[in-house]
Amino acid sequence: MKIKKGDTVEVIVGNDRGKRAEVIRALPKQGKVVVRGVNIVKKHAKQRRQNLRATQTGLVELEMPIDVSNVKLVTPSGKATRVNYRDENGVLKRYSNKYDEVID
Repeated sequence: MKIKKGDTVEVIVGNDRGKRAEVIRALPKQGKVVVRGVNIVKKHAKQRRQNLRATQTGLVELEMPIDVSNVKLVTPSGKATRVNYRDENGVLKRYSNKYDEVID
């Protein structure tokens, strides 16, 4: 998967189209990413008394994973692009297909 935790991405489809945010978690086996403030759902959380730890109860807003094909990586210059790998001096580096600039 070409998108990693900490990358800034732009959502290209869905209700959150056009939003730019940071990737909180990458799920490469499922081909999904969790993006901060995107694809938020409300879930009911029951009160629990495990280890006397206070957890949030009632309606809880969670960020759910979205498919990695629905986001584009934002380059350091601020443009959304697809990503590919290039071998530079024996080291694989990510680069922008469209603008030909190194991302890492």
